[in-house]
Amino acid sequence: MSAQQSKLWYLEKVNLLKDFKEGELKMFADLTTMRSSSKNEYIYFPNDPSKIIFFLKRGRVKIGNFTEDGKENIKAILHPGEIFGEMAAVGQEKRTDFAQAMDADVMICATNVEDIEKIMSDNPKLSLALTKSIGERLMNVERKMESLIFKDARSRIIDLIVQMAKKHGTKVGDEILLVHDLTHQDFANLTATSRQTVTVTLNDLRDKNLIYMERKKILIRDIEKLS
Repeated sequence: MSAQQSKLWYLEKVNLLKDFKEGELKMFADLTTMRSSSKNEYIYFPNDPSKIIFFLKRGRVKIGNFTEDGKENIKAILHPGEIFGEMAAVGQEKRTDFAQAMDADVMICATNVEDIEKIMSDNPKLSLALTKSIGERLMNVERKMESLIFKDARSRIIDLIVQMAKKHGTKVGDEILLVHDLTHQDFANLTATSRQTVTVTLNDLRDKNLIYMERKKILIRDIEKLS
């Protein structure tokens, strides 16, 4: 497979571009650059110029920021097919978050915001899809804020497991298998709780037979009961 064919194959997997025709994808591919990042490498930092939009092709990327006392606040964990840095397309001049590779060989496609804007002006589909993506991201942030205000730590941890299972889990009969690579500290950072609270909550859910845990796997017995 040539480099151009490889790029097209990856772009076909991007959620934002799934309805694009082959000719449209080729035009888009000509404006993008493939790059890789190693585990824990930062793709951008807060206050970096917001000039590039990224499409995640392989691996996972963590989006977050740091509190005033230096603690990490994870806002989202992205999987292949997702876009990030997209606020550049709506006038953001500097990054407010960081983006960090979570896996050993993360592959992304980078596009200058000027090129995206040019394509958007000629392609209403992309403009609509990008607007929808930004809207969904903002709704997720709003939902997380509401959860922090109105829900206790245990409920936030359960909500996260349920959301991850619905989005990335695999049905196994009446159960759902969630394969992940998160530490208890990652769960804590995603839910604004402590590692100890995550450990206690997961053990309690296991003891009540709502979940079964192995290394990097959670089997959800009944997602309705867990919810």
